[in-house]
This record gives sequence, structure tokens and C-alpha cells, in this order.
Amino acid sequence: MTRAQMDFHDIVYAAADGVGVITLNRPAYRNAQSYRMLDEIDAAFDLAQADEAVRVLLVRGSGGVFSTGHDLGTPEGVAYREALGAKPGIQTYDQFKRYNLDLLLKWRNFPKPTVAMVEGYCIYAGWMLAACLDVVFAAEDAEFLGGFVEYNCLPWDVGVRRAKELCFESRFISAAEAAAFGLVNRVLPNADLERETFAWARRVAENSPEALRMAKIQMNKAQDAQGFTRALEDSLGDYVAMMWMPGGDMRVEGVRRLVTVDLAVRGRRGERFGLTAKQPLKVG
Repeated sequence: MTRAQMDFHDIVYAAADGVGVITLNRPAYRNAQSYRMLDEIDAAFDLAQADEAVRVLLVRGSGGVFSTGHDLGTPEGVAYREALGAKPGIQTYDQFKRYNLDLLLKWRNFPKPTVAMVEGYCIYAGWMLAACLDVVFAAEDAEFLGGFVEYNCLPWDVGVRRAKELCFESRFISAAEAAAFGLVNRVLPNADLERETFAWARRVAENSPEALRMAKIQMNKAQDAQGFTRALEDSLGDYVAMMWMPGGDMRVEGVRRLVTVDLAVRGRRGERFGLTAKQPLKVG
């Protein structure tokens, strides 16, 4: 075990049979993504890249939940962010851009195949993380919530008209809908998800590393030829403008939850997995 692995607090990283596995491990907060978690995810990506035995990287969540979004103010999340010491102004912007765009683009371009194994909720930053990976497998009862977020891949994931519909309405979609819309590759019974996802990853790990690398490069180039990376970089500025717009209030008072997420939670589909409008959701 390396020192980087020993120092992980918010994830677990392991590798076997050609497959590296990153497990988001903040079950008390339904795997809300703090800056520390994101730094640890990035460190695990680096470990997997440096390990020639790892051919495929799998990302999952603990506690039956993939991720319920950004950490919007847990005590440990705030403490870690403050300890980073970014000064107000350009340093704060650079920090925000790193954790909400740059890392995701880096993981999207990771030189080995990646797969998300989604159980339970996959909300906003959870969607961002799953979507930056190459393939998404989901349990039948997984729930996805997308919107106009920092890493705004939604139009690329589901198409422009569907993206508008989901942003305007702000609702959870089922795994079956996510597959029909193009985000999810395979929907599997809960009891089969882990077995089938790992079996797929191990099968891919048997392929030629050269073939895998060049195939991924070509697919990402095809997307970039349509303006993917440039569009996401442009969109981040619009997101920042929205969040700091004078007179705007994107947070629900007294609850660590965005207004758009609250609207989805108040819908009928948001009452699953113990998440209700009356129960504070400590994520974003």
C-alpha cells in the first residue's frame, strides 16, 4: 500500500485483475463531493495511470449511493477548503475552476477506459463525475438529476432539446430513462450490477492497451471536433455569472441544497431512497 492510498479519507482505492476501483466513501453525506474527496479521486486516477497492471478504472459509491452532488458546507468540507488558502479574487476562481472543470476534463481524457457503476442517487456533481467517464452502468432503481452545472455536459449527454426539458423542469429521471436518453449504457438488476460491471471491466482489461488508448483518443477527438471542450469551458463562465448574479438566490434557506435540486426533491420521484422535501439534504 502506497502512502497516497494510506492517506485517503473520503475514498477507497484498490486494484486487482487489471481493474482499479475508486469507491467514494462519505456515506454519512451520501458521498457528497468535497474538495478533499476530489483531490483524493484525482490522486487515485494518478495511481491507476502509473500502474501498468491497471487496464480499466471503475468508479462507484459506498452505501448504495453513487453521489448526491457537491458538498455545500459540511464542517470538514469547509475546513479543508479554507486550509487550501485561496485568496478572494483570481485564486478563488482558479480553485473553483480546478475542482469543477479542469479535473473532470482530465479524468475524461484519462488514457485508460473508465466506467461508472451507479447505484441510488446520481445528482448534479454525481452526474458530472459519471458523465466524464467512458461508460455508465446503472442499477434499475438508480435516479439521476442533471441540470445547468459547472461541467455542463448535459446537452452532449442527452441532446439539446432533452437537456432544456430537464433543466426547465428539474426532475429526477430513472435509470431506464437515462439509458433511453443516451447517458447510461446498461441498466441492470440491483443484484447483478456489481457482478456484471466488474465482469465487463475485466473483459475490457484483456484487450490491447494500444487499441484501448487509440480508440478512446479517437472517440474524444470526434466529440471535441464538435466543440465539446470549448463549449464546457465557455459554459463555466455563464455558471459563475448565474451563481453571483445580483439579487439571485440559488440556495434554499436553512438547508444545504440548491433551489433547483429542491424542486426535484419536492416532486414525486424525489421521495425515493429516504430523500423527501422535509428531510434536509446536505449536498447540492
